[in-house]
Amino acid sequence: MSFTNAPVTQSLAWGLLITSIAVSLLDIKHYFYILVDLHLWRFHQTWRALLYQLCYTNSAEVLFAVMIVYGSRMVERMWGSRKFATFVFVTWVLTSILTPLILTLLLRPITLGLFNYLPAGPTPIVFAIFAQYHSMVPPIYKYKIVTSISAPTDDQAQGITLSNKSYLYLLALQLALSQWPGSLLGALIGWLVGLAWRTEVLPRSLIRWRLPGWVVGMKTQRRSQEFEGLRRRLEGEGASTAAATGVQSQGEGESGRRRTMGQQVMDQFQGAF
Repeated sequence: MSFTNAPVTQSLAWGLLITSIAVSLLDIKHYFYILVDLHLWRFHQTWRALLYQLCYTNSAEVLFAVMIVYGSRMVERMWGSRKFATFVFVTWVLTSILTPLILTLLLRPITLGLFNYLPAGPTPIVFAIFAQYHSMVPPIYKYKIVTSISAPTDDQAQGITLSNKSYLYLLALQLALSQWPGSLLGALIGWLVGLAWRTEVLPRSLIRWRLPGWVVGMKTQRRSQEFEGLRRRLEGEGASTAAATGVQSQGEGESGRRRTMGQQVMDQFQGAF
């Protein structure tokens, strides 16, 4: 079990771990969370919307998020690195706008200022990826935890049925409730953005757009090189076709020059008369 064929997932996990540790060591955690009344209304620090998803501010959330990202690495393997990187980038842009906006203009007025805090961390991105994992990856095996006191008989025993994916759901639940209600809001919006991508509710042009190949290490050929390769291939096919046609024509000419014994005898009689 590793990050084989999942370089973007590996970079995301390591980047989250390194940035969270660096922020703690440098003592700059106060730049990454959002207090609506203080940071947005009073000091107009809208740039925090672009920064709050770069790291977590406590070790438990880092651990849960990295484990969820690692467990969801199959999404990148099924999609490909370029599409997965595009999905992460689009999710980051959308959730960086939607989450603070909904908190500021909707939830805070409804709760009379009680819902005022948005914790740091890429919880929306993690849950958008996890939504794809939930929809795309089936469970490998299932097992049951028997809760009845009587002796179990076959499949009629009362219990809780779980699968190999269950532990990821428990980690996701813990992450969503770690700094409730702000973390729950981020998890919900991330999940909805992931489902909107999958069900093509988002604009089709946005879903079909892709990051440049060099972002994920793909070597892209220039258009002139592509046309040059196509020209050489067509020239090779034309030469082989011409050679085959020449051989066929030569064979037909030779067959036309050959005459049977009967034709030669008839020619002799025709010449005599």
